[in-house]
Amino acid sequence: MHVVIIASANHPLREPFAGGLESLTWQLVRGLRGRGVDVTLFAGPGSDERLGAREIQVRPLHLSDAARRDVAMPPERWLAEHHAYLQVMLELQGRTDFDLIHNNSLHYLPIALAATARAPMVTTLHTPPTPWLEPAIRLMDQTRARFVAVSSHTAGLWSHVADAEVVLNGVDVDRWVPGPGGDDLVWFGRLVPEKAPHDALRIAAASGRRVWVAGPVPDGTYFDDAVRPLLGPRAEYVGHLGVDDLAALVGSSAASLVTPAWDEPYGLVAAESLACGTPVLGYDRGGLREFVSPGCGVLVAGGDIEGAVQHVEEVAAFDRGTCREHAVRRCSVEQMIQAYLGVYADVSSPERAA
Repeated sequence: MHVVIIASANHPLREPFAGGLESLTWQLVRGLRGRGVDVTLFAGPGSDERLGAREIQVRPLHLSDAARRDVAMPPERWLAEHHAYLQVMLELQGRTDFDLIHNNSLHYLPIALAATARAPMVTTLHTPPTPWLEPAIRLMDQTRARFVAVSSHTAGLWSHVADAEVVLNGVDVDRWVPGPGGDDLVWFGRLVPEKAPHDALRIAAASGRRVWVAGPVPDGTYFDDAVRPLLGPRAEYVGHLGVDDLAALVGSSAASLVTPAWDEPYGLVAAESLACGTPVLGYDRGGLREFVSPGCGVLVAGGDIEGAVQHVEEVAAFDRGTCREHAVRRCSVEQMIQAYLGVYADVSSPERAA
């Protein structure tokens, strides 16, 4: 089988990953190739050289002065990204050497132009509906398409325009390995308002336990205004760590705090934590409840800092072996790859094409 994977162009596919989408796509490419699948990858500049990606070049536009005088011209970055994906789809239009396209981007254009390619398309839905992607799905020929959602929660949000099968995002359980635990708490992920690390810092402070915070800072204003004032000797930011260093930090922690201020489409950090044997204390938002099970974590109502504080000691005492076993059985890369291979086989079958 030959599969074309279209990644998001916003961030490179390399460690330290910008977020769960980049981690998932990196794992998917390597996992499929490990199963003997021929993969052609289109991804953002700067991606891991081992992936052999064709770059999706979001270059500055060469526009005439007349075009730039158009008062209705949208932001140039938007136009550049549009034309970058247009170039990818035009290249795929005439090719007959692949069996299907797996659209793992967040952009509407691969969906809008899916019918121009001879092969069917599988699209993974990573987010709630967006005003660009939703109409494109509604208008496309879905007889040659297949949709996958990263949780039942996300599938439900898209059910008015697409019938999506659920495939949970996978964690590399050979790298996210069990750790000894410890006394401290940990929060990791993108430090942005919708992830609400400021709530985690307040939970830790009220519990009397030290907390370590790790992850990229794409929103410097938010970090300076909401996070930095809560840091101190017992609440430290350690930067944007690679997988091995991050797994070591998580594995040496008593529990992970997962505090989203929005409905998480999946919640990869919780699965990564469980793979390290570290139980989860979090907010019951979005897809988290689908794999953070009793004995592995506790979820309280979103924003309930006091309620979370009351469960810190309980969660820290959970059996780490149970957490690890649950992650291996439910959230591993192997499980994810096997599920996607089933989707690929179904969508590219001669019976379906007929």
